[in-house]
Amino acid sequence: MAGLSLFLAATVGLVGWLALRDPTYHASLDHHSGPQASEADAAALLARLVHAVRDDDPAAAERLGSDGAAGRALAAVVRNGRALRVGDLGLRYVDQTGAVGPDGAWAAEVAASWRFTGFDASPVRSEVRVRFATHGGRLGITGIGGGDRRSPVWLSGPVQVRRTPSTLVLVQGSSALADRLAALADAAVRQVRTVLPQWPGRLVVEEPGSQAALEAALHAPSGQYDGIAAVTTSVDGSRLRDAPVHVFVNPPVFDPLGARGAQVVLTHEATHVATRAASSAAPIWLVEGFADYVALHAQRIPLRTSAARVAALVRRTGAPAHLPGQAQLAGGAAHLEARYESAWLACRLLAAAGGQAALVSFYDDVDAGTPVGPALRRHFGFGVSGLTRRWQSLLSHLPA
Repeated sequence: MAGLSLFLAATVGLVGWLALRDPTYHASLDHHSGPQASEADAAALLARLVHAVRDDDPAAAERLGSDGAAGRALAAVVRNGRALRVGDLGLRYVDQTGAVGPDGAWAAEVAASWRFTGFDASPVRSEVRVRFATHGGRLGITGIGGGDRRSPVWLSGPVQVRRTPSTLVLVQGSSALADRLAALADAAVRQVRTVLPQWPGRLVVEEPGSQAALEAALHAPSGQYDGIAAVTTSVDGSRLRDAPVHVFVNPPVFDPLGARGAQVVLTHEATHVATRAASSAAPIWLVEGFADYVALHAQRIPLRTSAARVAALVRRTGAPAHLPGQAQLAGGAAHLEARYESAWLACRLLAAAGGQAALVSFYDDVDAGTPVGPALRRHFGFGVSGLTRRWQSLLSHLPA
C-alpha cells in the first residue's frame, strides 16, 4: 500500500506540473484493443481457491479451473492441503505479468503464504506465478507455478503424504517411494536425537517428481543440483532465522541410492534442519562436517571406506593447507566428496579430543556468533592453527 501511495503521489505531481506548463495537456484518450486481464475477477478466483482449501472442498476448487485438466489439478491442491494440514493460507493478487495472449491467457504474480500445521512454526511467504485463461466468457485458473518464481511442490500437482508426530513427507511419486522416504525420515530423526537429544524433530521432507521440478520448487538454474542427492534450505529462499526450512530430495540422484547411502544423506540433511544450518553463522567446514559426523555416527562404516576419497587425494597431492571453505564445498567443485570427508574428519577429530558433548557445545557457540578460534580454545584448549596441524596429521595417516 505504501508503494501504491508513492506511485499515486508521483502521478498527481506529474499531472499538475504538466498542466501548469502546458494548458493544452489532456489525458490520453487511446483505447486498448484485444483481450484484457480482469484483476478483480482474478483476485476473486484466488479468494475462492483459498476458501476451497480451508473448507476442504475439492469440488469447489475444480470449478475454478479454466478447463477439465486445470480443475482436476486445483482439486488435487485441496486434497494436498487436507493431508498436509495447511494453515494460514493466503493468495493475494499482486500484478499482471506480460501481456494477455490472443487466446485470452495471461499470468500474474501472487503473494502466497501458508504453513504445514505442526511443523512450520511460521508461515512460508513467497511469490508464485498463477496463470489464467478465459473460455466461453468465463475466467478460470489454468495452473500454479512456473515462470521466474518458485513452484511449491504441494501447489504443483498431486502428492503422496506421510505423517508422524516428528516427520512430514510429501512426494510427487508413487506410494512405494513415499513409504521408503517416510521410513528414512523417521530413522533420520532418531539418529539426530542420539547426538542432539533436545531436538523435537519436526522434519519436513519434500520430493518433487524430477530434478526439473526440484529446480522449479527452489527457483534454481537448470543443472544446479546435478549430482546432488538432497538439499536443506528455507522454503522461500530467505536466510531469516524463523523461515520454515525443509529437506528437498533430488529424485534421479537420491532414489537409486542403497539403503545405507540414502540414510546417510537424509540424516545429514536432518542435522541441517535441527541446527538451522540454512541461516548459520558457522563456517561451512563445520556446518557440513558436523552434519556428516551425526550421519556417520549411527553407521558402522570402516574408516578405510568412509575416508577413502580424501585418503587417495592426500596421497596424490599432500595434506591441504587449510580447512575446506565455500569454494571447495560448493556443488560442482573438484574433489567434492573428498572435501566433505575432510570436513567430517575435522569434526571427528574434535569429538575424539574433547568428547561429543564438547563438539556439540563448540558448534552451538560458533553458530551463535562466537569466532572459531576462541570457541576452539574454550572447548578443546587449542586454536585454529592447532586444529589445522592435528587435522593435517590425521589426513596424512589415513589407511590406504
